[in-house]
Amino acid sequence: MLTMHPAVFVPSVDDYYRILSPDFPDFLRDYTELPLLRRLAGVGLLCGTDWTPLYRNRFYYSRLDHSTGVALIIWHFTHDKAQTLAGLLHDVSSPVFSHVADFRKGDALTQESTEDANIRMVKDDKALRALLDRDGLPAEQVADYHKYPVADNEVPQLSADRLEYMFPSGMALEGSWTLEDVAAAYNDIVLCRSEDGKPELGFRTLYIAEDYCRRFCNTGHVLQLNENKLTLQLLAEIVNRAMKLGLLSEDDCYTRSEADVIELFDAYSGDAEFERLFRTFRTMTHIEHTDEPLPGHFCVSLKVKQRYINPLVVSGENKTDGLYEARRLSGVSPYAAGIIGDFLSYSDSPYGCVKLVLSL
Repeated sequence: MLTMHPAVFVPSVDDYYRILSPDFPDFLRDYTELPLLRRLAGVGLLCGTDWTPLYRNRFYYSRLDHSTGVALIIWHFTHDKAQTLAGLLHDVSSPVFSHVADFRKGDALTQESTEDANIRMVKDDKALRALLDRDGLPAEQVADYHKYPVADNEVPQLSADRLEYMFPSGMALEGSWTLEDVAAAYNDIVLCRSEDGKPELGFRTLYIAEDYCRRFCNTGHVLQLNENKLTLQLLAEIVNRAMKLGLLSEDDCYTRSEADVIELFDAYSGDAEFERLFRTFRTMTHIEHTDEPLPGHFCVSLKVKQRYINPLVVSGENKTDGLYEARRLSGVSPYAAGIIGDFLSYSDSPYGCVKLVLSL
């Protein structure tokens, strides 16, 4: 799956952003320069997989890149400043290696352990508050993007966050999207009315929705594999070990970049167990899929968050309050229903294991 497409395409982020919103509003640029957000340039979207040869990510894409993309999608569809900024700020609490923090805390299934801190960090940042005061926006309007259904909603609905996340994830992990592919899918998206009457991103055209569902679920499948579970859990245990040794602190996870932390770990040689785990992470190129844990291996058996999509498809030209009437894709496409069913029924082997290397 990870080598399904050749590693020949590295997209221009600026060109990608122009697809998401030809209009990059001036006010948004001011916010992206805040230290609260600039820190995210050193935090990868793909949860530490950039730092191990088990993955061959085609390019690095940061949480700042992602947050900016989410904001541009929201702006494109709503032109609402508060919603746009809530989307921009939704990941400010992401520590180094992103969702590895959830694995550290035993939250692999929901991956929401840092979200309460996000609201606090938005409300407490003085530089952010100054810009919000300038724009006449209270912090409460931008502190929690969950209140805006275009920005965020529940799986398997389509939101700006989910839409943006999977474009670069598919590009980097599999090479499964080109900018032309992104534009073809994105330009078909309109605001629809969900079953509960809320606005939700959906598709005008059935075959485009089907293709998007297929691509999304393919990338979601990569994130269900034992390779991904093992990588994130191994890195979680490495970070926990580093903290136990005093090599890293919780504050460091919010002030240092991933590159800095990896350089720190690369240079450390004071604990055999830490070295063994970290050198395994830095050198592993394949894992074993087994029914039982293997001796001399680092093994995981985990259930993780399922990332899939069942988007809305426009069912006619009727609109109510500017929203298209629509139906769930699985209800109008047996093909898509089969893709979703296959995704939900998939289970990797009970264990994923990688042979531990000897410490130097």
